[in-house]
Amino acid sequence: MFINKAKDLLGINARNALYLSRSSGKAKSLVRSKYATKILLKNHNIPSAEIYGVLATTEDINDFDWSKLDGNFVIKPTNGYAGTGVVPFRNKIAENTWEDMLGNKWSLADIKLHCDDILAGQYSIHGSNHNVIIEERVPIHPKLLKYSYKGTPDIRVIVFNSVPIMAMLRLPTEESGGRANLAQGAIAVGVDLATGITTFALAHKSEPLHFLPGTKKKLNGIIIPEWEKILETAVIASNAAELILSGVDLFIHKDKGPMVVELNAAPGLSIQAANRAGLRRRLERVEDLNIQNPKHGVKVAQALFASDFAAKIKSKAEFPVVSLHEDILVKGDNKEQIQTSAFLNTGRFSSAISKNLAQELGLIDLDDLLWFQNEQEEGKVPVVEVTFKMKDQKIKTTMMVSNKLNNKQDKIELGRKDLKNFIIRFDE
Repeated sequence: MFINKAKDLLGINARNALYLSRSSGKAKSLVRSKYATKILLKNHNIPSAEIYGVLATTEDINDFDWSKLDGNFVIKPTNGYAGTGVVPFRNKIAENTWEDMLGNKWSLADIKLHCDDILAGQYSIHGSNHNVIIEERVPIHPKLLKYSYKGTPDIRVIVFNSVPIMAMLRLPTEESGGRANLAQGAIAVGVDLATGITTFALAHKSEPLHFLPGTKKKLNGIIIPEWEKILETAVIASNAAELILSGVDLFIHKDKGPMVVELNAAPGLSIQAANRAGLRRRLERVEDLNIQNPKHGVKVAQALFASDFAAKIKSKAEFPVVSLHEDILVKGDNKEQIQTSAFLNTGRFSSAISKNLAQELGLIDLDDLLWFQNEQEEGKVPVVEVTFKMKDQKIKTTMMVSNKLNNKQDKIELGRKDLKNFIIRFDE
């Protein structure tokens, strides 16, 4: 199990009391139904798997044109739980005979019997409608193929106040029967929100893993394709459902990009163990932010929740040695690049940029502001995203805009947050 400050962790009682009640009953009721969720996604032009049919009665099962299904389809209950009752098929091997992802052969009679079991409520939440969905099977993305056992991995993104808070990759295993479901034995892998690089992995929600079972394939350092688009799609879907807190599950199609699988109004908490980080502190940090749109929400998440571990994986070179005063190249939103001096101030955590320089670089237009924060002696100041290069290392970070630095020789002060990959020489 991971070690973290208890105050940063979100427990079930706190999740239920402090956050679940913020979403309306109507929104929570809608996302309980996979079919209603599909309709919502379609109405908002949010990519998801195509529906081939919804079967509500035995007559529907018998009347459905099964012959048109050649392969790459999934049969699932509309209100299933923990992935039970979901069967993905990969091809048709003969007339009225199909093969599922585990290599099992199904006759048409077998499939109809499974559908009857779904209608009888064998796999569904008590008291809900027990219908069958037949939909497109999203194939495994080529870049994730070697990490998955006969099933499509998915990404779970926790979204709160239009900001992605935490994410994990769920990898199907032999134990999980090729399903990306943790309760059935899938692997949970934490993901750095800034880069889309995997960090830590767990089996059975608590056992640390470094390698894919039975292989020498590392589970950290996996680069997830189309990462920013995944995060943005998650925010768009959560907002469309009018959920304040949500868990958004997505597949990655090699041609169609991120596709939403389903939304969850009460996301599980094992994602904290996979990331070795607590949800509660992250939720509190974005609770009062004014998020303008999904892209803005993603930028805020990447600025606030970047992982040190992922940065170490990504960095291949030795840490360069720097002095307390260094020349850096700063890039502006107006495509202008300015060489300026920076003071490496290890007494502060976050970096700061002079207001005049920020204006010259076009960084403090209202549309580009990330948020405002209170700064000692200066009151409420804007926070902007800044990209700079020092010692051939390119760094994308956030800086508070300071009036005090206008009158100083060094127009930027770099804090500890942006100095982790440098060795500072103090003998000036």
